[in-house]
Amino acid sequence: MTLTQLHIFAVVAELGGFTSAAARLGVSQSAVSHAIRALEQELDVVLLHRHQARAELSDIGQHLLQRARAMLGLAETMRQEAAAARGMKLGTLRIGSFGPSASMRLLPLILQHFRQAYPEIEVLIDEGPDRQVVQWLQERRVDIGFVVLPEPRFDSVPLFEDQLVAVLPAEHPLAAQPSVAPEQLCGQPFVLTEAGSSELVDNLFRGARLQPDIRYRCSQLISTLDTVARGDAVTVVAELSVPDGGAGRYCIRPLRPAVPRRVGLALPDRRQASPATTAFIELATELLRSGALNLAVEPARTNL
Repeated sequence: MTLTQLHIFAVVAELGGFTSAAARLGVSQSAVSHAIRALEQELDVVLLHRHQARAELSDIGQHLLQRARAMLGLAETMRQEAAAARGMKLGTLRIGSFGPSASMRLLPLILQHFRQAYPEIEVLIDEGPDRQVVQWLQERRVDIGFVVLPEPRFDSVPLFEDQLVAVLPAEHPLAAQPSVAPEQLCGQPFVLTEAGSSELVDNLFRGARLQPDIRYRCSQLISTLDTVARGDAVTVVAELSVPDGGAGRYCIRPLRPAVPRRVGLALPDRRQASPATTAFIELATELLRSGALNLAVEPARTNL
């Protein structure tokens, strides 16, 4: 068993095919097939079921894929630690990010400083809903990810806190109020965004024993806000997820009582974190502590 075989196995599993894996790895399809076949023969199990145009993980393949990714992650940590001992800053950092809160407001600023400090470290970013980031962390597809806290399955580092807010059409009657109670949102069409803090929104209404009239479900926040702007529905989202530029299209009002949301960085095991991962955590926390990353929401945003 070699790290090359494990790497090829992980890429085939990620892309779902031998041809696409060969193209990404820059090798022949026969080389990919040979590596997988040799690994299966050594382990004496079938890792992948071959179909005409795709490859599908077997049950044991699904389980061993997580082991393979963990071993590859440890190997990368060793390479980075050895490089650091030689005075070099090399390696790869895989980051999972979700929604405008992390991907637009936080991550670009951190990456700008990170690239200046560690120009030789390759940064790979996967973006998806927060629940997808959690799955990537479990599968070890990413080294570190932005998540909504608490997240007891991982080691975590808190970064910032905002709150859930009601987003209303610009001319909505509730826009005249300084804050909105959840029950006031239940007697009218509601659009639920399945990106970002959908679980927090579900828990908000369930905890209050309320049932919003969900008429729409949108996978993207921008579609959710467009639905509100047309006057078709109201919604609840995280405050920092709302992009700038919505003036006159919708308005934002805090909930009553306030419902906080905490966002942080999570990783499977901080004791096994690579130097690049540790450096990213330290840089992010220092930038927030020093005020270099200003995440404060201006009061005027509530009048968008």
